Amino acid sequence: MPPLSQKLIRIALCYLVAGIVLGAALLAEKGLGGTLRLWALLPIHIEFLFFGWMVHLVFGVASWILPRTAAHARPRALMLAALLLNAGIVLVCAGALMPGFSMAPGRGLEIGAVAAFAFHLWPRVRPFMRHVH
Repeated sequence: MPPLSQKLIRIALCYLVAGIVLGAALLAEKGLGGTLRLWALLPIHIEFLFFGWMVHLVFGVASWILPRTAAHARPRALMLAALLLNAGIVLVCAGALMPGFSMAPGRGLEIGAVAAFAFHLWPRVRPFMRHVH
């Protein structure tokens, strides 16, 4: 497995653990009859589990699984996708915590991460079987 794929999967697992811990705290506060101030962190919990865990995992596994050749190598695009995704997650979480701070820049970076990832993988996508006549 390529080292960058390993790093993306490790980052995904870190986001999974952080999302589970945050979700457990939310449920514990609700179950114990707290003041429900922690529920302001629900968007961060969702962000960690969807973009942090799932998207990192997809990036890591897809870049590992799809066929690769030296002619189609674009590791910088994958690294850019990972950086944009993490920066987007940070900005979206900041937007969820601070009133008046927009989540739009973070979402824009996340969209940019998907575009960079598509740029990385596009040359590696091939038809499954070619009909030989």
